[in-house]
This record gives sequence, C-alpha cells and structure tokens, in this order.
Amino acid sequence: MSFWEHLDELRKVIFRSALSVLILMVIVFLNKSFVFDTVIFAPASSDFVLYDWFRSLANLLAMPSLAPDPFRIELINIELSAQFFIHISVSFTIAIILSLPYIFYQIWLFIKPALYDNERIAARKAFMFASVLFFIGALVGYFFVFPLTVRFLGTYQVASWVVNKISLQSYISTFTWMIIIMGVVFEMPALAALLSRIGILGKKTLKRYRKHAFVVLIIIAAIITPSGDAFTLFIVGMPMYILYEFSILVCRDLDK
Repeated sequence: MSFWEHLDELRKVIFRSALSVLILMVIVFLNKSFVFDTVIFAPASSDFVLYDWFRSLANLLAMPSLAPDPFRIELINIELSAQFFIHISVSFTIAIILSLPYIFYQIWLFIKPALYDNERIAARKAFMFASVLFFIGALVGYFFVFPLTVRFLGTYQVASWVVNKISLQSYISTFTWMIIIMGVVFEMPALAALLSRIGILGKKTLKRYRKHAFVVLIIIAAIITPSGDAFTLFIVGMPMYILYEFSILVCRDLDK
C-alpha cells in the first residue's frame, strides 16, 4: 500500500479504538452506583474482600492479631462541580482500561501485514502476554496495594483528636494512579522477554545486576508512589522486585 493508504488504515484503527472507549465510557457512566459503591469505594471499609481473607487467615492460624480492626474511611467533597467531573474522568479511565485488549487487537491488525510468519507468532504472544500482565497488575493494585495503602494512610493519626477527613479528589486520584501504575509496572517481564528475544538483554545480565536493580526499583517506587511514607513505598516496591525475579525466569540465556 502507499503511504496514504497506510495512513487511512491507521485512521480506521484510531477511530475503532476511540469508538470502543466511548461506548464503554457511556456504559460505565450509566452504572454509577455499581462502579462507585461496589467497586471504587469498597476498599474504604473493613468489609472489603481483602480483610475478609485476613480474618479467615486469622481464624485458621488462631492468630487474632492478623484480623484488622473495623474501620471506614470518610470522604468529603469541597468543590461544587467536583463530583460530576470525577464521575466523567473515572468513567473515561475505566473505559480505557477495559478497552485495552481491543485496542491491542486493532494495533495487531495494523502491523500484522508487515511481519513475517515467525515475527507474527512472536508479536501475537507479546501482545497477549502484555495484556494479561497489565490486568494482573491492575487486579493486584485493586485487591492488595490500594486497600492496604488507603487503610494505613486513612486511619493513621498523629494525635487522637485529629480526625481524618479525606477529600473525594484525593481518594479517587490515589485509586486511579495506583491501579494504572501497578498495571504498567507488571509489564516489566514482557519488556524483559522482548529485549531478550532480540538479543539485547540476557538472564545472566539480570542476575549480575540484581542488587543494583533492587536499589533502582526502590527509587522508582519512591517516585511513583502517591505519598512519601515508608509503608506505601514497601507495598509498591515489593511487587516490583518480585517482577524483576520473574523477568529473570522469562529471559533467555544469551550465553548458550
């Protein structure tokens, strides 16, 4: 095809992707109660599924200290139009996340004709691997990282008479930021596998720089965490290092 024909195909990919995001955004927007009450605000209380797991584990091990104390994070809104625009922005963010597999599929259809058969197989696996890792990261962020972070920061007090009143904007920004960040962070093994397949990065190199990587990952975790406390740093940094070790497993040994 000519340059303009390629450009027209790219325009179609962008249009279909944008249309899928718009449709999902409308669906999410119309299901406000489920999205906010059942999903987004669920980690703000001790009724969340993670704390049910902790209570079950505490009963199983006969260790009551593992069960979290009852709590509920109270949210307030101080701006007139904030709730409406937060509703729109959250709907758009969720629509983007949910439509990622379809967007990746459209990108795959666009680049597929330019690849050889062996490259198509490798690219297809890379797209699938990256999509799965992103959603696993988002789920880890939702079910583990964000609930522990919001519980610790939302219930922490420097004095008993200082009551925490968390703004809606602060809660939502932390929620979306941590979910997206964890999804992106979980792409580390996919990137490592890709670099390994093209001969840039090997298993031996990752093992050699393991200690250096630990320091770098802690610094990155400190940069991307929405707050500067050590607890959140640990919660974000620990999965990142586990992903580094997993990246070693998926890489090829280039010395062989």
